[in-house]
Amino acid sequence: MGEGQCTFCAIVEGRSAANLHYEDADFVVFDNLLEWAPVMLLLVPRRHMSQAELWSDEALISKIGSLAVRLGQEHCPGGFRVLSNFGADALQTQAHGHLHVIGGAPLGLYVGRRGP
Repeated sequence: MGEGQCTFCAIVEGRSAANLHYEDADFVVFDNLLEWAPVMLLLVPRRHMSQAELWSDEALISKIGSLAVRLGQEHCPGGFRVLSNFGADALQTQAHGHLHVIGGAPLGLYVGRRGP
């Protein structure tokens, strides 16, 4: 999917609606439409980039990491996870780089155990 068809770019540019929690010159934070946990925030860079590009940019990853911790503490005082999916096997559905802050309830195990 190109930038012109990117769901997150449409939200960042105001072409699609989202419940915004935070925005600045670099990032927009909004509710995930998925409802796997009571709190599911998406932290999205304004500039379209891949997960690898986001994680390779030292200034941006430091800023988005600090933002994720701050918002996690505000929205999930009992604890939270910060996630980033890379590729199909990790269930990455959006090409636009982003982080998830998930919490608001006990989250259980990370993944089911496989093999012997």
